[in-house]
Amino acid sequence: TIKECDWSSDVCSSDLNHDGAVTGIIEAYIPPSEGAVSLGFAIPAATVVDVVKQLIATGKVQHSFLGVATTAVTPELQRRLDLDRDSGAAVVRVTEGGPADRAGLRQGDVIIQLGSTKVTSPETLLLALRRTRPGQRVPVTYIRDGKERVAQVTLSDRPTG
Repeated sequence: TIKECDWSSDVCSSDLNHDGAVTGIIEAYIPPSEGAVSLGFAIPAATVVDVVKQLIATGKVQHSFLGVATTAVTPELQRRLDLDRDSGAAVVRVTEGGPADRAGLRQGDVIIQLGSTKVTSPETLLLALRRTRPGQRVPVTYIRDGKERVAQVTLSDRPTG
Protein backbone atom coordinates (compact mmCIF):
# COMPACT_ATOMS: atom_id res chain seq x y z
CA THR A 1 0.00 0.00 0.00
CA ILE A 2 1.05 3.60 -0.40
CA LYS A 3 0.64 4.44 3.26
CA GLU A 4 0.27 2.53 6.50
CA CYS A 5 -2.50 4.06 8.59
CA ASP A 6 -4.79 2.94 11.37
CA TRP A 7 -7.97 4.53 10.01
CA SER A 8 -10.04 3.15 12.87
CA SER A 9 -8.21 5.45 15.27
CA ASP A 10 -7.69 8.20 12.69
CA VAL A 11 -3.91 7.95 13.06
CA CYS A 12 -1.65 8.20 10.04
CA SER A 13 1.87 9.51 10.42
CA SER A 14 2.82 10.36 6.85
CA ASP A 15 1.82 10.51 3.20
CA LEU A 16 4.01 8.63 0.74
CA ASN A 17 4.26 8.97 -3.02
CA HIS A 18 4.34 6.00 -5.43
CA ASP A 19 8.11 5.63 -4.84
CA GLY A 20 7.65 5.42 -1.07
CA ALA A 21 9.10 8.89 -0.38
CA VAL A 22 7.47 10.91 2.38
CA THR A 23 5.57 13.85 0.88
CA GLY A 24 3.80 15.13 3.97
CA ILE A 25 3.07 14.61 7.63
CA ILE A 26 -0.60 14.19 8.47
CA GLU A 27 -1.84 16.98 10.70
CA ALA A 28 -5.53 16.08 10.78
CA TYR A 29 -7.81 13.50 9.25
CA ILE A 30 -11.59 13.49 9.17
CA PRO A 31 -12.89 9.98 8.41
CA PRO A 32 -16.08 9.05 6.52
CA SER A 33 -17.70 8.13 9.85
CA GLU A 34 -17.68 11.86 10.67
CA GLY A 35 -19.43 12.77 7.42
CA ALA A 36 -16.33 13.60 5.36
CA VAL A 37 -15.01 11.81 2.32
CA SER A 38 -11.64 10.85 3.84
CA LEU A 39 -10.65 14.49 4.22
CA GLY A 40 -7.05 14.93 5.36
CA PHE A 41 -4.65 17.80 5.96
CA ALA A 42 -0.90 17.39 5.73
CA ILE A 43 2.19 19.48 6.36
CA PRO A 44 4.50 19.29 3.29
CA ALA A 45 7.58 17.16 3.93
CA ALA A 46 9.90 19.98 2.80
CA THR A 47 8.43 22.22 5.51
CA VAL A 48 8.94 19.53 8.14
CA VAL A 49 12.59 19.06 7.07
CA ASP A 50 13.20 22.83 7.22
CA VAL A 51 11.62 23.09 10.67
CA VAL A 52 13.60 20.14 12.04
CA LYS A 53 16.88 21.58 10.69
CA GLN A 54 16.14 24.94 12.32
CA LEU A 55 15.22 23.30 15.63
CA ILE A 56 18.42 21.24 15.67
CA ALA A 57 20.60 24.21 14.72
CA THR A 58 19.07 26.97 16.87
CA GLY A 59 16.36 25.50 19.08
CA LYS A 60 13.73 27.73 17.46
CA VAL A 61 11.89 28.07 14.16
CA GLN A 62 11.46 31.17 12.03
CA HIS A 63 9.13 31.53 9.05
CA SER A 64 9.30 34.50 6.71
CA PHE A 65 6.11 36.54 6.85
CA LEU A 66 4.87 38.74 4.00
CA GLY A 67 1.54 39.59 5.62
CA VAL A 68 -0.91 38.69 2.87
CA ALA A 69 -3.67 36.16 2.38
CA THR A 70 -3.89 35.08 -1.25
CA THR A 71 -6.02 33.02 -3.58
CA ALA A 72 -5.56 31.53 -7.02
CA VAL A 73 -6.31 33.58 -10.11
CA THR A 74 -9.56 32.10 -11.40
CA PRO A 75 -11.24 33.01 -14.70
CA GLU A 76 -13.81 35.07 -12.74
CA LEU A 77 -11.09 36.93 -10.83
CA GLN A 78 -9.19 37.43 -14.07
CA ARG A 79 -12.27 39.16 -15.55
CA ARG A 80 -12.99 41.24 -12.41
CA LEU A 81 -9.40 42.50 -12.19
CA ASP A 82 -9.04 42.80 -15.98
CA LEU A 83 -5.90 40.64 -15.91
CA ASP A 84 -4.11 39.49 -19.02
CA ARG A 85 -2.78 36.43 -17.17
CA ASP A 86 -4.29 33.42 -15.46
CA SER A 87 -1.61 32.83 -12.85
CA GLY A 88 -0.16 34.50 -9.78
CA ALA A 89 -1.28 34.91 -6.19
CA ALA A 90 -4.18 37.35 -5.86
CA VAL A 91 -4.10 39.30 -2.61
CA VAL A 92 -7.40 39.04 -0.73
CA ARG A 93 -6.20 40.50 2.56
CA VAL A 94 -3.19 42.50 3.76
CA THR A 95 -2.17 42.34 7.42
CA GLU A 96 -2.31 45.86 8.83
CA GLY A 97 1.19 47.02 9.73
CA GLY A 98 2.77 43.90 8.19
CA PRO A 99 5.60 43.85 5.64
CA ALA A 100 3.32 43.97 2.57
CA ASP A 101 1.25 46.79 4.07
CA ARG A 102 4.37 48.84 4.83
CA ALA A 103 5.54 48.30 1.24
CA GLY A 104 2.21 49.50 -0.20
CA LEU A 105 0.65 46.25 -1.40
CA ARG A 106 -3.12 46.04 -1.12
CA GLN A 107 -6.15 43.86 -1.74
CA GLY A 108 -6.63 43.16 -5.45
CA ASP A 109 -2.92 43.16 -6.30
CA VAL A 110 -1.67 39.99 -7.99
CA ILE A 111 1.80 38.89 -6.94
CA ILE A 112 3.74 37.40 -9.87
CA GLN A 113 7.28 37.25 -8.47
CA LEU A 114 9.03 37.23 -5.09
CA GLY A 115 12.76 37.74 -5.32
CA SER A 116 13.94 35.65 -8.25
CA THR A 117 11.05 33.16 -8.01
CA LYS A 118 8.12 33.42 -10.41
CA VAL A 119 4.83 33.17 -8.52
CA THR A 120 2.19 31.23 -10.43
CA SER A 121 -0.08 30.36 -7.49
CA PRO A 122 -0.48 30.87 -3.75
CA GLU A 123 1.51 27.65 -3.29
CA THR A 124 4.52 28.92 -5.25
CA LEU A 125 4.40 32.13 -3.19
CA LEU A 126 4.66 30.03 -0.02
CA LEU A 127 7.56 28.07 -1.52
CA ALA A 128 9.34 31.31 -2.39
CA LEU A 129 8.80 32.59 1.15
CA ARG A 130 10.23 29.38 2.57
CA ARG A 131 13.47 30.08 0.67
CA THR A 132 13.88 33.43 2.42
CA ARG A 133 14.61 34.44 5.98
CA PRO A 134 12.98 37.05 8.23
CA GLY A 135 14.71 40.41 7.89
CA GLN A 136 15.57 39.78 4.24
CA ARG A 137 14.63 42.57 1.80
CA VAL A 138 13.14 41.20 -1.41
CA PRO A 139 11.54 42.71 -4.49
CA VAL A 140 7.90 41.72 -4.94
CA THR A 141 6.57 42.12 -8.48
CA TYR A 142 2.81 42.49 -8.72
CA ILE A 143 0.04 43.64 -11.05
CA ARG A 144 -2.23 46.53 -10.07
CA ASP A 145 -4.67 48.23 -12.44
CA GLY A 146 -3.18 46.29 -15.35
CA LYS A 147 0.35 47.57 -14.70
CA GLU A 148 3.35 45.63 -13.44
CA ARG A 149 4.93 47.20 -10.36
CA VAL A 150 7.72 46.32 -7.95
CA ALA A 151 7.82 46.93 -4.20
CA GLN A 152 10.82 46.33 -1.95
CA VAL A 153 9.56 44.33 1.06
CA THR A 154 11.46 43.57 4.25
CA LEU A 155 10.07 40.27 5.48
CA SER A 156 9.47 39.69 9.16
CA ASP A 157 9.18 36.56 11.29
CA ARG A 158 5.66 35.14 11.32
CA PRO A 159 3.83 36.43 14.40
CA THR A 160 2.77 33.84 16.94
CA GLY A 161 -0.70 33.42 18.32
